[in-house]
Amino acid sequence: MKTHKTTEPIPIISNDTFREIFQGSAEGIIIVNKDGSILMANAVAETMFGYGVNELTEKSIDNLLPARFRQHHSAHRATYGEHPKPRRMGIGRDLVALRKDQSEFPVEVSLSHKEVEGHFLIMAFIIDITERKAAEEALRQSEEQLIIYAAELEKKVKARTEALNESILKLETANKDLQEQIKERKKAEEETRRALEKEKELNELKSRFVSTASHEFRTPLSTILSSASLVDSYKETGDVEKIEKHVKRIKSSVSHLTGILNDFLSLGKLEEGKIELITEGIHLKSFIQEICEEMVSNLKEGQKINVEFACDNEEIESDSKLLRNILFNLISNASKYSDKGKPIHLNCICEKTVLILEIRDEGIGIPVEDVKHITERFFRASNVINIQGSGLGLNIVKRYIDLLGGNIHFTSEVEKGTTFTVTLPIA
Repeated sequence: MKTHKTTEPIPIISNDTFREIFQGSAEGIIIVNKDGSILMANAVAETMFGYGVNELTEKSIDNLLPARFRQHHSAHRATYGEHPKPRRMGIGRDLVALRKDQSEFPVEVSLSHKEVEGHFLIMAFIIDITERKAAEEALRQSEEQLIIYAAELEKKVKARTEALNESILKLETANKDLQEQIKERKKAEEETRRALEKEKELNELKSRFVSTASHEFRTPLSTILSSASLVDSYKETGDVEKIEKHVKRIKSSVSHLTGILNDFLSLGKLEEGKIELITEGIHLKSFIQEICEEMVSNLKEGQKINVEFACDNEEIESDSKLLRNILFNLISNASKYSDKGKPIHLNCICEKTVLILEIRDEGIGIPVEDVKHITERFFRASNVINIQGSGLGLNIVKRYIDLLGGNIHFTSEVEKGTTFTVTLPIA
């Protein structure tokens, strides 16, 4: 490596082994003299701080610190010179560095020293931890959301249980009062039967909810916990590739948890009748293209959405939010239950006053014995047990379509693929 002439000799350049380690390190390395003047910086450090080749040489190390920290830095450097030993900087607090463009970013810094031919040199090993900080913040927010949701769910379960207990008490009182009158007694018995059926349904729903939530939450939470621990261990070795791998796993798990929570919230609103239709004009082609663009990041490697339009209608009247949720769910399922590289086909057809949407995949298909149950709450086909999912998506989609006054049907063949056809009024 060609270096610029400095104000004092650099005796370490003749050491080929050290130079190879220096330039090949995955961490940023900066070597300064006792006065804080930068003698050498490897390529990783130059890129990290936004400088060109050899542009850091002869600059003061203070140029890499935000102005608010520079006043005390020379004193810290002098103290280190008096008592030099390998150590990590900033234990118990966050360190911040400054790029050439004056933007700040979080770092971890370890110091070492070497005296070469009478020159006291300080070596700083620097790691950019921006992505890890972002992952930690995402994990913190996810935990907060789970706590809030769990508290709300507990309140709802408690309120519904109290309401059910009150209903049962009223029915028992009514039974005693109406025993002398056959007509009233039959009426009370019918009410009791309905209440018991409702109670049974609620208990089954509660049991399946607890079972599904327990299973679906445990896996991504375990992934987040293990990946966070591994990121913490890899930061000591500076293994950026493995850190990035586990940060991606954390983001993927958080996204999966968010999807599950959205399904549960949607189901709750539907059960409580809180979904209101808001009809508006929708530019169909732009709307479909926007959804496909948003779905790209959720597709598996090599998958793409092939869209075909057979519509003269530029604008339709419908609820854009429900229509968006319907398409998101069906396209997500097509991707989830297909292999990498398999295309997804979306056909939009307009016939007089109806819109027909066909979503076809070339995936694993639905077993014949599971077809009649496929839109039931929490039901999952026998060939998708090892694929993540809550079993609520198609149930929610069908109920959204019912609200819009449409219908849905599908055809499927195992190992060949599935086609869902949605028919909706457009005026």
